[in-house]
Amino acid sequence: MKRTPLSRERILAAAIRLADESGIEALTMRKLARDLGVEAMSLYNHVPNKGALVDAMADAVMAEIELPDTGDWRAAIRQCAISAHDVLLRHPWAPPHVMAPTAEPSLATPRLHYMEWLMRRLREAGFSPELTYSAYHALDGHILGFTMWQLGHAASAVAVLGDREVAEWAREFLRKLPEEDFPYFAEHVHQHLAAPKGDGAREYEFALDLILEGLEQRRGRPSRPSRV
Repeated sequence: MKRTPLSRERILAAAIRLADESGIEALTMRKLARDLGVEAMSLYNHVPNKGALVDAMADAVMAEIELPDTGDWRAAIRQCAISAHDVLLRHPWAPPHVMAPTAEPSLATPRLHYMEWLMRRLREAGFSPELTYSAYHALDGHILGFTMWQLGHAASAVAVLGDREVAEWAREFLRKLPEEDFPYFAEHVHQHLAAPKGDGAREYEFALDLILEGLEQRRGRPSRPSRV
């Protein structure tokens, strides 16, 4: 049987799959080589080291994000932000590596294309350079920050609760909580218990829309508001 030739694309696809399944910490060059059915040294003909591999994996993940060039700025950025959230949830190891500087700086990476696309949509929509600077940070901070917060809660629940259901733990917690002392917190927990499936996506889009609405109100102004 003819073996599929080893390539950078095959290596990245296998590495991303292993990281998705077991986490980036569990990914080693030896384990990756074994998964591909090759010797570990063969990988170094395509990637110089694990740092470069993880950089390339992060770029491959960023390449999955939609960057629409049709529609108005607000609809396009909203579509991009929702796509980014979905992509990063599919690859929970990726957000810190997407944020980190690359080990070997290079041009024309998917990360750079994403940043340029977002700032271009803002500038072409009439945002000043100063507002674009702040708008980019607000949007990118929400995309990555909310996603990491969501993933962190999920990972913590697994670490602390093990096989126990979060809802079961929350109900037990509420039974012990003196609700008369913490009425609004108890109300919040009840809302979590009653929330439909996909509530994280709904809350992500709620905050995203608040940001976009605020940016629309400031669009066309000469500069961002100064500090008080």
